[in-house]
Amino acid sequence: MNLPEEVAELDWRSPLPAGFRWPAGKRAAACFSFDVDAESPILFEHPEAAGWLDTMSHQAYGPRTGVPRLLRLLDRRGIRATFFVPGYTAERWPAVVRAIRDAGHEIAHHGYLHEGGHSAPDLATEEVRLLRGLEALDQVAGVRPIGYRGPMWELTYRTPALLVKHGFRYDSGLMDADHPYRLAVSADEGAPSLVELSAHWSLDDWEPYAYLPGITGSGVIASPAEVVARWELELDAMVEEGALFMLTNHPFVSGRASRVVALETLIQRAQAIPGLWVATAEEICTWVETLDLRPVVHRPHEPPFSTPVANSPQS
Repeated sequence: MNLPEEVAELDWRSPLPAGFRWPAGKRAAACFSFDVDAESPILFEHPEAAGWLDTMSHQAYGPRTGVPRLLRLLDRRGIRATFFVPGYTAERWPAVVRAIRDAGHEIAHHGYLHEGGHSAPDLATEEVRLLRGLEALDQVAGVRPIGYRGPMWELTYRTPALLVKHGFRYDSGLMDADHPYRLAVSADEGAPSLVELSAHWSLDDWEPYAYLPGITGSGVIASPAEVVARWELELDAMVEEGALFMLTNHPFVSGRASRVVALETLIQRAQAIPGLWVATAEEICTWVETLDLRPVVHRPHEPPFSTPVANSPQS
């Protein structure tokens, strides 16, 4: 069997990938990120909801109420965060996006109308959406983001090359690692790469909290105490592994009062851990770019779908 080289040379003895280290005095990193989706994901998946005031108000809670509350929290704790903003959110809520910028936080790209990469039928469509989001963020806030997170975490195999083409330096959303790594855009020798800051569904607030009848969620909404307890377990374990704790929150979800109180306890816990670097995605990317890391190549699968399955022998 022809195994990719990075698998054939696997070294399992150390939790740290070959060549990887954190800045002097740091043993792990934590990034608190926020996806300012607002109305965009509902409008993309359910365009008929544009006329449903109840549903739109549920999503508007994020920019109208959640973002200001979260900005106050981050200001109290003295940390900078990364906000992934769809272009449509910037156009709909320009003052909110400018407030995030003016509070000193990083603004990154999160699609235009929260369109997942799997929904793009071709490269041209994917590129148009990417550029439309860039244009909106530039016009509203005068920012040119260096980071990207695929809506619903969705990337195609063509996405990394598209990001490099338009000047992005990192992606955050693949789920195959606990440490940042270099993501090659193709298997070609000397192909360009960008930094990958991995995330995971278990560190996303949508699953335990979000509920809209007939649209998302089961109706079973978790207690903030339970959710933060889960995240604290993961935080402690990731620190022991010398890894990156990438938390993803949505202002319309985690911007509600009791959830912000719980989130603050998690941030306080992180800040109290010796050697834990609390940083923005941009800061972590900039550090990783200084390391001599062998790029990871993601090769498309060629499953043997056409291979006939032999019948089991009769007993």
